[in-house]
Amino acid sequence: MRQLRESTDAQALGLAVGRRRVRGLRREELGELAGMSADYVRRLEQGRSHPSAGVVNAIARALRVGRGEYERLCALAGYAAADGQVPTEIGPGAMRLLERFSDTPMFVSDAAMNLVAVNNAFLALGHWDLTGDPWEWNVAWRTFCDPFDGFKQSSADATDHEAVLVARLKAAVLRYPTDTSLAALVDEMRTRSGLFDILWRTPRPVAAYESSAAFVHPDGDAVTLVGNLLAIPGDDLAALMLTAAPRSTDAARLAELVDAAGEPSIIRVGQPGPG
Repeated sequence: MRQLRESTDAQALGLAVGRRRVRGLRREELGELAGMSADYVRRLEQGRSHPSAGVVNAIARALRVGRGEYERLCALAGYAAADGQVPTEIGPGAMRLLERFSDTPMFVSDAAMNLVAVNNAFLALGHWDLTGDPWEWNVAWRTFCDPFDGFKQSSADATDHEAVLVARLKAAVLRYPTDTSLAALVDEMRTRSGLFDILWRTPRPVAAYESSAAFVHPDGDAVTLVGNLLAIPGDDLAALMLTAAPRSTDAARLAELVDAAGEPSIIRVGQPGPG
């Protein structure tokens, strides 16, 4: 809370700046904006008082924090975020990534590992077949319960990949405990996949947020790519970028597939309708 107060731009909140002896907001200013005394703000920052959920919301509004910081405040105070639902709205930051790396296969997923948007370079790999299952656009579901024929990993890469997926789902359940769709997904995966159930009960440590895989195109050729997971904290989304070794045969093959996919485009996925 103190970190957020000191990093908040007072001028952006319409407060007089002048000559300040402290960074960000004074305790008195935060107290006035949030409807509480400066002494209570001090006790909260020192851990000598426990805020109600209403106080947490008032502080978040006063500081105009983003969703990620709001959820962090709620977690520190022992509360679930107000709506308790996994956000699926793709923000401008994620859109810029998809637009500016149009020749790099990429998708954006929410905290529950549901794909939200992809670029056509990703679809050009040709491995993501649709099964009609309710969770056909969920990375974890497709990995543990409905694997792709055109996605091949070594045992070491598969181990890293599985550890990341379980860790992300566990973190999502902690942040969004009232999201019924997320709870149903986890329950069904624990029922359908013995491996997932074991990892859920005894998670592996996450060694790296990247792994390699061979993507087998429907034409029979394969391209080996490395996937790197990038967090987009403000929207609680993540982007996965798939790249080939520079000047390699895989890089040349990837360029052919992307070129054949036509003009760059971004496709919303995972929801009814055309997107």
